[in-house]
Amino acid sequence: MAFTHLHVHTEYSLLDGAARIKDLVSHAKELGMDSLAITDHGAMFGVIDFYKECKKQGIKPIIGCEVYTAARRMTDKQPDKDKHQGHLILLAKDDKGYKNLIKIVSTGYIKGYYYKPRIDKEVLRQHSEGIIALSACLAGKVQNELLNGNYKGAKEEAAELLEIFGEGNFYIEIQDQGLEEEAMIKPQLIQISRELGIPMVATNDVHYVRKEDAKAHDVLLAIQTATSINDENRMRFPNDEFYLKSEQEMRDIFASVPEAVDNTRIVADACNVEFEFGKYHLPEFKAPEGMTNSQYLRELCRRGLSARYGEDIDDSLRERLNYEIGIIESMGYVEYFLIVWDFINYAKENGIMVGPGRGSAAGSLVAYCLKITDIDPIRYNLIFERFLNPDRISMPDIDIDFCYERRQEVIDYVTRKYGEDRVCQIITFGTMKAKQAVRDVGRALDVSYGETDAIAKAIPFDLGMTIEKALETSPDFKAMYDENPKARSVIEMARALEGMPRHASTHAAGVVISKEPVDEYVPMYLSDKGPATQFTMTTIEELGLLKMDFLGLRNLTVIRDALELIRENHGVEIDFARMGYDDPGVYEMISQGNTQGVFQLESQGMTQFMKNLRPSCFEDIVAGISLYRPGPMDSIPKYIENKKNPDKIKYVHPALSPILDVTYGCLVYQEQVMQIVRDLGGYSYGRSDLVRRAMSKKKMSVMLEEKEYFIHGKTDKEGNVEIAGCVRNGIPEAAAEEIFNDMVSFAQYAFNKSHAAAYAVVAYETGYLKLHYPVEFMAALMTSVMGDVNQTPKYIRNCSEMGIEVLPPCVNKSQKKFSVEDGKIRFGLLGVKNVGENAIDAIISAREEKGEPKDIFTFIQQLDISQVNKKAVESLIKSGACSCLSENKAAMTAVFEGLVESAQNSSRKNLEGQMSLFDIGGGDEIMEAMESHLPDVADFPKETSLAMEKEMLGVYITDHPLNNFAEMIKKIATVTSEDLNHAEEESEMAGAVSQGKIYDGMKVVMAGMVSSKRTLITKSNKMMAFVVLEDLYGVSEMVVFPNVYEKCAHYLQGDSVIAVSGTLNFKEDEAPSLLADNVLPLAEAVENGIPAGFVRSGGAGRREITASDAAAANTSGPKGMIKAKIPQGANVNMTLDQLKTTLRRHRGSAQVLIYLPDGKILKTDRNMWAEPTNALKIQLSAVLGGENVKVQEE
Repeated sequence: MAFTHLHVHTEYSLLDGAARIKDLVSHAKELGMDSLAITDHGAMFGVIDFYKECKKQGIKPIIGCEVYTAARRMTDKQPDKDKHQGHLILLAKDDKGYKNLIKIVSTGYIKGYYYKPRIDKEVLRQHSEGIIALSACLAGKVQNELLNGNYKGAKEEAAELLEIFGEGNFYIEIQDQGLEEEAMIKPQLIQISRELGIPMVATNDVHYVRKEDAKAHDVLLAIQTATSINDENRMRFPNDEFYLKSEQEMRDIFASVPEAVDNTRIVADACNVEFEFGKYHLPEFKAPEGMTNSQYLRELCRRGLSARYGEDIDDSLRERLNYEIGIIESMGYVEYFLIVWDFINYAKENGIMVGPGRGSAAGSLVAYCLKITDIDPIRYNLIFERFLNPDRISMPDIDIDFCYERRQEVIDYVTRKYGEDRVCQIITFGTMKAKQAVRDVGRALDVSYGETDAIAKAIPFDLGMTIEKALETSPDFKAMYDENPKARSVIEMARALEGMPRHASTHAAGVVISKEPVDEYVPMYLSDKGPATQFTMTTIEELGLLKMDFLGLRNLTVIRDALELIRENHGVEIDFARMGYDDPGVYEMISQGNTQGVFQLESQGMTQFMKNLRPSCFEDIVAGISLYRPGPMDSIPKYIENKKNPDKIKYVHPALSPILDVTYGCLVYQEQVMQIVRDLGGYSYGRSDLVRRAMSKKKMSVMLEEKEYFIHGKTDKEGNVEIAGCVRNGIPEAAAEEIFNDMVSFAQYAFNKSHAAAYAVVAYETGYLKLHYPVEFMAALMTSVMGDVNQTPKYIRNCSEMGIEVLPPCVNKSQKKFSVEDGKIRFGLLGVKNVGENAIDAIISAREEKGEPKDIFTFIQQLDISQVNKKAVESLIKSGACSCLSENKAAMTAVFEGLVESAQNSSRKNLEGQMSLFDIGGGDEIMEAMESHLPDVADFPKETSLAMEKEMLGVYITDHPLNNFAEMIKKIATVTSEDLNHAEEESEMAGAVSQGKIYDGMKVVMAGMVSSKRTLITKSNKMMAFVVLEDLYGVSEMVVFPNVYEKCAHYLQGDSVIAVSGTLNFKEDEAPSLLADNVLPLAEAVENGIPAGFVRSGGAGRREITASDAAAANTSGPKGMIKAKIPQGANVNMTLDQLKTTLRRHRGSAQVLIYLPDGKILKTDRNMWAEPTNALKIQLSAVLGGENVKVQEE
């Protein structure tokens, strides 16, 4: 075909382009086109995805961008003159043009950003080679001058662009989407073209794929501008002509200038950009003089091997090391390992805590010898090929954890070493996931919050959930779609937009280190955190750039601070690298559930799992971390049972025993899959990793082929055995088939043992510190969460349970952080609101130099008052930090302002060369006189003093206003703020909120006091409120809608102690909130019984059936019955958790009854009903036994 679209916006014109790249390219192919351009607004985010999709579908990709041009110079940033930008289409002709396009786009972000990323003519002149420019749409400067009636100016602009890009490289762009303005200037554009000899090209301003997609695009614009489609004043496109038109449509539209259509072929033929994937651009590492990098790596590994294993080294270790180095050398990754070793070595030499490892790198002996990792891969049977092998052509991936307070120091070191222009962060995109898409679309379509929320809430929380999957798995969601026209329109539109990029941000840990300046390879973006690549992490790797994850891990900072406190208080140096992981006390503490603050083990669900598991060795912790996730959780009961009764372990074949004995006969790790394939089937480790990946990604064709090889082996054309196969190795065919099928069913859930082992190391170390040095550990732990209004109270409560007293802050005793004082923990001054580090340094310095002040007067007199202002002093008094100076907060509050002003005046006079009264003698007498004037006023009431303490510290230390109500709260509350906050943790840990004991839509009672309240007026002119409810465990959010608020507003005053009935509302990435149904004063609620609408819950999504059990609140009753009996001797809690997981996967309309061993019956709530299918029966039978499951359809 002769026509090519040269002005195309994809989904990466964020919240403006609605053309998905895959759909866009497919439709171009359907229209018979053989080339297509990408020209997103100001950025090149989607260039590589577009390029690969075009290549895949046999279409020539043309790489470009619609850049923004500054009104004057790009450095000019005056609102009245520079807020508006012009547009210009730039297309890369060749590799040089692509590199220049990168430079232009990067400059727009890094140097010219003002509302938009802008460039100017100077930038275009510097980087014009290899680029074809088009004058763009109505927002182009040529067109804009014409719209303003300035033909001369338009012609001059066109002439200048022709001069910049050169003859044949600049085109006048004409468009006709049916706009009056386009028709008005079209003749003049043609005239300029002919007068200046500039050829024309016809384009359509493509923003969506098909004409019928215009509505979805309109909704997308409404989402971008946070408006409704019904808002007449919002930004909108004038019609539905901005789609990918066929060549015939374009020829019909531009029949008067056919050459403009034909010229698009000339432009397309001139553009030939090819990307080279897999070619590495690693920064140069310089080995010591006289050594190659390979020699230096070998020398470092030789030294490291001796340091790790001593001088008497087994030959097998040397063989493994040489084998790994050989693979590393053959794959060209020597520099990679040296670069990583170098910055980790820098961190360790400078006292920056480094994690023991992360991911599959822990399986490398080279990494262990270089001290990149601290987990012995030999002792724990970790596999190098899971990390790196010749059959896996991808760059190694070593992610490193650092102390989160000092992570930036390591990045700064790398930046200094390789150059500021060679190191930068990496972009990431937030996409419209299913629930988010529904909420965004609901707002844009003017659907009420309640209706939209109901639709979104019907989508299950499962990982990877899509609208399509929700329609298949959620009966409630499907019913809304089928029966409610308004819901259907929201869902359809959300499905059209689901998965599109919504916004750009910076990856939390990713850093690029390149050989040349980064913008020689990829375009740059400017985030609020500094320069970043415009390509995501996976694209960066495909282009051969070195990507590292510099992760900040809070727990490493906790370990560091605890070790420092232990050194100070006990004179003990703890070196975990020289210790084993075999302290039985640590495992006993974990088995008892004392896991708060223990890395990876402190969530409610994991704590309960550890109590049931009763880990006795390091391998149990590794396995526990691997199993506590969706999918593998089904194996937890079997794992626990086999651990307790090893005589019951059975293997399909004895050859599995040495591989699975460490996990009590259960398949848990990816490495075990690889080992089975290798040891039983005769595979190489490299090929075994390919099999593992095929299983985990459900590549059926590959698995079928490999199944045959695993069982019967494989020979080449000459009859040489490449893979022995199980049968040749003496394993019966039936057993081999069963083993392979078992691996396939579990491999998609199997965890990376190397990664789990690295996590387990940090878990053990934090557990060890908590057991042996509890005061120091808890002080370090609370420092790490200072200011967190939910975490700090939780850990203070844990301290109380451990018999550790937490003291309030004190200007005479406190350090910056939490500290240890006579076996107690002293609150740190950094935790006091409005008191900065400079003020704290001044306080500590003054008391060390002049002694501890005895009163407020001396305290202020001794300070460098230039560092401590009135606000800081007031906050210290209110927090209780000055109670060592006087027990009367009110009296100190009355005088502190005058004292600070006096000190400031004195300081100012000193600076002016004047002497103060204190400098000429008599200071002590004057201070005594001032002290005698400390006002004799009554102190604040206790309630006021506690409120001040909470205001300044975010937590109560000396007492809690609700302590007097503790028994009443215990009687009436069914959940606490801790339960709600743990629900969020469970979601992060296990991948599904439903793993917790509470669930979305659950009816609960909460009790506490009103900490704060924010009211707003709804569209219907009614008042509602967002209330922060505080209980003894932390805070949670409560939403009070108008119908409830008008009845209970008088109960929602500050510090009111109340009981609230309501429904839990789960949200993505946030703790659940409570939607209030009823509010009463706590005492009244307890005295008169639970108010109507309150439902007492037994937890875990269930309640016992009683004679008075009310009818279900749902309007539709159950359709069928599922009866599940937990057999005698089973672990009830663990079995219930397993049943929950299974039922969640089969959501449906049948009521579920669970019969407990003690004779009680549990009836699940609606959201635990399931579909009465044979598949469900089989899965329940696998848990309970077939005789204990009965499924009845309606």
